Amino acid sequence: MMKEVDETTITRAIAEEFLKKFMDYTESDVIVVGSGPAGVTAARYLAKAGVKTLILERNIMMGGGMWQGGMLFPEMVVEAPAHKLVEEVGFKMKEYEKGVYVGSSPHISAKLIAAAMDAGAVVFNSLEVKDVIYRKDRITGVVVNWHAVSMLPPFLTCVDPLSLKSKVVIDATGHQAEVARIAKKKLRLDIPEPLEGSMWAVEGEKATIRNTREVYPGLIVCGMASNSIGGLPRMGPLYGAMFISGVKAAKLALEKFNKKIKIDSEIEEVLEV
Repeated sequence: MMKEVDETTITRAIAEEFLKKFMDYTESDVIVVGSGPAGVTAARYLAKAGVKTLILERNIMMGGGMWQGGMLFPEMVVEAPAHKLVEEVGFKMKEYEKGVYVGSSPHISAKLIAAAMDAGAVVFNSLEVKDVIYRKDRITGVVVNWHAVSMLPPFLTCVDPLSLKSKVVIDATGHQAEVARIAKKKLRLDIPEPLEGSMWAVEGEKATIRNTREVYPGLIVCGMASNSIGGLPRMGPLYGAMFISGVKAAKLALEKFNKKIKIDSEIEEVLEV
């Protein structure tokens, strides 16, 4: 016989447990904004290193563009050696041709998301970053509100946001580079206007990893956000650089805590290019 659960018990369980977590994560070591391929990879490596890691995702579901490989075809392509970052979470990729791997994008997405959370990262979904917190010469957190609030009619949108602090913020918001865009506008940062270039997959992959960096004290960009603020060529549905960029972002963040992570030697080599 199934346990009979009162409606108010359901309400209390949800509210109490979330608010307990929310209070705990008003201050984190690292906030990762965006949960696409770069974001969840960065979060997994950070959490594995014992860093208090919060992922903010404005959508209900995590994963960004990972769920559909390309043009709604649910297969993901990853080149060597980045395929190892998929296989280390328990998904065996098929070698399509030498050094080029393919696999079910929904399955890979689910594995990567679960691995980040299993490592200890916490996610608040449906939360959107509206601004950054700053002190003199560095970013010290983000200002958030429910994503649904931004969809309300203007006369209803006087809903003040709340603030979450961290020692490092990672912008993994994809093509729009939303955190970097906000910081550029409000703090007048000397970074390019986010605007990705046209397709050149090989150069786009290399340049995205190269441009994964700290653009302002306390703010690191990775994935398509790093691509976009550099005006770099896009690579389309090829995911290797996204994953490796996430590893690099985690490595850069961990340096601030005097921590290191164990990285596969082939991937480490790509990080240094």
